[in-house]
Amino acid sequence: MKKRSIIFTIILAIVISSYQIGVSFGKENDDLYRELEIFAEGLAVIEGKYVEEKTAEDLVYGAMRGLALSLDAYSQFLTPDDYKNLLVETEGKFGGLGIEITIRNGLLTIISPIEDTPAWRAGIEAGDIIIKIEGELTKEITLNGAVKKLRGEPNTEVTITVLREKSRKVEDITIVRDIIKIKDIKRPAILEDGIGYVKIGEFRESTSKDLSKALKVLEGEGLKALIIDVRNNPGGLLNSAIDISSKFLDEGMTVVSTDSRTEEKRIYKSVPFGKKYLDIPIIVLVNKGSASGSEILAAALRENNRAILLGETTFGKGSVQTILPLSDGSAMRLTTSKYYTPSDTSIHEKGIKPDIEISREVTEKVEEDVFKELDKKKEFDYKEDNQILRALDLIKGLLILSK
Repeated sequence: MKKRSIIFTIILAIVISSYQIGVSFGKENDDLYRELEIFAEGLAVIEGKYVEEKTAEDLVYGAMRGLALSLDAYSQFLTPDDYKNLLVETEGKFGGLGIEITIRNGLLTIISPIEDTPAWRAGIEAGDIIIKIEGELTKEITLNGAVKKLRGEPNTEVTITVLREKSRKVEDITIVRDIIKIKDIKRPAILEDGIGYVKIGEFRESTSKDLSKALKVLEGEGLKALIIDVRNNPGGLLNSAIDISSKFLDEGMTVVSTDSRTEEKRIYKSVPFGKKYLDIPIIVLVNKGSASGSEILAAALRENNRAILLGETTFGKGSVQTILPLSDGSAMRLTTSKYYTPSDTSIHEKGIKPDIEISREVTEKVEEDVFKELDKKKEFDYKEDNQILRALDLIKGLLILSK
């Protein structure tokens, strides 16, 4: 009875805490009280009969993980250590492989490999499913658990077993960990005939400012049209995606909206900029590794008639997660709303279909040569990229029509 009393005390504390953070149950939620009683009974049975002794923290934290897992692929319970590790990720420099991952349909899935990282050089692709890490199945692994296993000291190896999305083949891939340095704006250059190219690797605090600098340089070199490459861009900060979209849109145009259960729909409009690029033709390159902020940018420019999308259907990550710290240093990463494009279309779990669908074609020899060039830190050869070449042909035609 003493153990059972302790468990009920824990449940009571949870309920009291809920009131303290502003959760109101009310009469209509009497069912929740009844379910909490069942939950308390279950905890008491586990504490009294389970083969190994578990602490109250073990039981409650485990229940919180299960609670978040029951919601969707992006909600998570973060222990104090998990929360600290999450804060490390935002610094833009960490030891690991260079991949963005999620749990999709219960499977540990690659959103995208970050370019110029060990995972990218090892041939990891968006959509790959990690079925094992160091020989251990990932069937019931959490995102936090996967991150802990994948990260490690630089120059150490980790072997992952992946199921390829296209071929459905299973491969073991050994990757050497490295310090991951995230660079937002890559390879700004005039490719041909005043057609500029810029790759956006991620949407972070400095990305908009860095892009403005790159565009100013390109403008000085005779910029007439622009290819924006967000392939394998996993997203990032919402404000950054809005600021970047605003560079190419008249002030006050809808970029994206968010809708939630607890708040009124919020519409985000393009903001003022000292320098806007409103008259140049734009092609946005996307693929299955383009997610979240990349999808916001692509949809905003297309649906406001400022860009043509070329490539492959995007990942379909159209939800907003909010970190809500808890009193013991843990936190809930909770999906609080969903993104909607200017035409009020949800991209969540659907992705964005490009105007012109064309798959990336890279021969084994070309891919090997490209990786060698990158390792030598030389400029990439855009002529080996069939999607860029198709974008160039298309944008040249747009330039002729605009005369």
